[in-house]
Amino acid sequence: MNIGEKIRNLRLSSELTQEELAERAGLTKGFISQIENDLTSITLDNLESLLTALDMTPGEFFNEAARERVVYSREKRTALIKEGVKSFELLVPGATNREMEPALVVLKPKQSTEETKAYPGEEFGYILKGRVALHLGQQIYKMKKGDSFYFSADRQHRLQNIGQSEAVVLWVTCPPYF
Repeated sequence: MNIGEKIRNLRLSSELTQEELAERAGLTKGFISQIENDLTSITLDNLESLLTALDMTPGEFFNEAARERVVYSREKRTALIKEGVKSFELLVPGATNREMEPALVVLKPKQSTEETKAYPGEEFGYILKGRVALHLGQQIYKMKKGDSFYFSADRQHRLQNIGQSEAVVLWVTCPPYF
């Protein structure tokens, strides 16, 4: 079995760049490149980090007949570093090879996500805590706990905490975009 080639194929089928996979796995882009080109060996710890980022267990990786994972524990979440956001967690690791990608976003008062460029897709969100404004193109929509949003992602957009306390949003993109 060619481990580097298999990792490259999994990364490409997940539509991830080497840089995106490296960020999700806590490794460097250069190291991912070396693994994929069989220029270095890989430790079990690094393999496990890569497989978690690709939503795959070691058993599934080494067994061609993989079964579908249904439940994802809190420990399996992938934390991403996003400018201006307290926390941004992907709830389903490796969701880039699926139809949608859910994330849990926590914003401190006055914090805002980065502006997301328009892309062909849809987004859904549910406000779990606090008050947020959705900046969608030239429009601003204010929401509070219990409200939700759903829109075509064909305009630039971002979320902003407009409350005095933390805001928590369940945010889903389709196709995966985070």
